[in-house]
Amino acid sequence: MTGTPQNILSIQSWVSFGHVGNAAAVFPLQRLGFEVWAIHTVQFSNHTGYGAWTGAVFPPEAVADLIDGIEARGVLPECGAVLSGYMGSEGTVAAVVDAVRRVRAANPEALYACDPVMGDVGRGVFVRPELPELIASQAIGEADIVTPNHFELELLTGRTVVTLEHALEAARALRERMRASGPRVVLLTSLVRSGAPGESIETLVVTDDGAWLCRTPLLPLDPPRNGTGDAIAALFLGHYLKNAALGAGRSAQALSLSMSALFGLLSRTHAAGTREIQLVAAQDEFIRPTRLFEAQQVG
Repeated sequence: MTGTPQNILSIQSWVSFGHVGNAAAVFPLQRLGFEVWAIHTVQFSNHTGYGAWTGAVFPPEAVADLIDGIEARGVLPECGAVLSGYMGSEGTVAAVVDAVRRVRAANPEALYACDPVMGDVGRGVFVRPELPELIASQAIGEADIVTPNHFELELLTGRTVVTLEHALEAARALRERMRASGPRVVLLTSLVRSGAPGESIETLVVTDDGAWLCRTPLLPLDPPRNGTGDAIAALFLGHYLKNAALGAGRSAQALSLSMSALFGLLSRTHAAGTREIQLVAAQDEFIRPTRLFEAQQVG
């Protein structure tokens, strides 16, 4: 990670109990050796999947105010990346984009990783109806890394993804809308396609240098655990930054390491039989995964 500032600004939701949003992203990044400056877009007692929660959504002005305070410390030149997740409102999208621009003004090499939290297969869109278009029109154009799930990739591109080739075409279309001067990395965090081996989960990364697929066994987690998408976005960004010396191979390495770490996390969660992902118990997986799943080049 030589030459890369080891500080990441993470703007996401927060829960006091459990692990979603920043509560799923901050600790893995810290275990990978990064200082994380966390700004919360909401603070809830627990994730909304429980059906009841307490807490509040923070106004966009609160996000901007915290950026002001961090900037006043004179540390934005030391920020190597911005990571965003659930935004919640039109004003928050604008505040995140403004934060990215302010970080880049201080450090032109800083990357922006956008996890476009909007919906999922089986659930549909679960954010305010205006947010998908706002994220597509404002945040994607500033992004160097975008980490949609299958549903979000289709929503962002207006394409139906049924095959691997469809996924590659959709990811390439999304890359065309990202920041032209950046690496333009698309990580598809869940690929559901015809022809895939049974009882497996596939993820796909598409870059200027090619495309790689990583496959891990499907664990019988029913229902799927909240926070896994937030964790994989953070793990991929962390490993992408740490492996800059690999050049063209850094995306494939980041995919392999992050998916191996996620499998270890979900294995520990399955063994514990808990509803919440076992982020702390599985922390060694983030550094040294028990099982390593290689990324295979597919394009």
